[in-house]
Amino acid sequence: MLLKRLFLIAMILACFSNTSNAVDLPWITVAGDRAGFILEHQDKRFSPWGFNYDHDQKGRLIEDYWEVEWDKVERDFQSMKQLGANVVRVHLQLGKFMESATKPNKKELERLGKLVTLAEEVGLYLDLTGLGCYHKTDVPDWYDKLDERGRWDAQATFWVAVAETCEKSPSIFCYDLMNEPVVPGGKRKDGDWLGPAFGGKHFVQVICLDQKDRPRAEIARQWIQHLVRAIRTKDTRHLITVGLVDWSLDRPGLTSGFIPEVIAIDLDFLCIHLYPEAGKLDDNLKTLTGFSVGKPVVIEETFPLKCSMTEFGQFIEKSRKHSAGCIGFFWGQMPEELRRSTTIGDMMTLGWLEFFERRAKAEK
Repeated sequence: MLLKRLFLIAMILACFSNTSNAVDLPWITVAGDRAGFILEHQDKRFSPWGFNYDHDQKGRLIEDYWEVEWDKVERDFQSMKQLGANVVRVHLQLGKFMESATKPNKKELERLGKLVTLAEEVGLYLDLTGLGCYHKTDVPDWYDKLDERGRWDAQATFWVAVAETCEKSPSIFCYDLMNEPVVPGGKRKDGDWLGPAFGGKHFVQVICLDQKDRPRAEIARQWIQHLVRAIRTKDTRHLITVGLVDWSLDRPGLTSGFIPEVIAIDLDFLCIHLYPEAGKLDDNLKTLTGFSVGKPVVIEETFPLKCSMTEFGQFIEKSRKHSAGCIGFFWGQMPEELRRSTTIGDMMTLGWLEFFERRAKAEK
């Protein structure tokens, strides 16, 4: 009888412990030196070290399977935590979360709320990246037919709905307005809002179709201001950023129009997507330095895609002088599974995950 009572008490304490962990997840804010982040009320540095959970090994986005395969989402979040992650970047497609330009999809927002609760329970922070149009088949016709102002307003409605869903959760690290937006020079065809496909997905979007006589950087800033104002009507606390291509600097040649020193004014921190290249470590670090304009910088996408693991490790270590953290990729397969594969892609991913896990343990 005594053993049964002790067991019951232990189970009750465990339940209270789990609830406490979820509720007591510290909020994240920008540090006073504007070089990084801290855990609020703890004055303890927070360095984002995590994964883009952008698709699974089959190329599916989370919205493609989270309704019928929620157990997979739970397993993957536990796996990322086990590997040492503290941040997970989740990509949300506008077409899945908006039924029309003015009507959010309540069912999908409820699932997002469920994901936020899962992050709290596991102890992970979310980088919520919105407005995705990765799968062209998921882009509604009505969305492509909108003019510039109509499209911006629909995007603002999306973010209002997301902010309203997430405003009370400490598990939100940030809202990332869009993955790799571009202000095009000149004029594009009607409805031509997406960049070229890569691996079957459209990662780059333009935010206008006609530059007219406007400076490109000013268009970028006005777009950011429009979305930030919309978010702040519901959520005044969480950090806001945008995911930038590494060719966003104001240099001769290709540029996105999102010049860091211009747009940083309206953001809490900057994100760069940077994949180091073999033999170009100094150039890569110089590019990273160009994003350091008085706000924290996070390398929001990186991977040893164009260099060896040795060079990649050198890049990560040297980047710490200029960045507050790094986010790589996790596609649902743990190292023990990848070790049974012989494909080049799986071997690259294995090398990355082993490096990620070692560094996470070393930082504890």
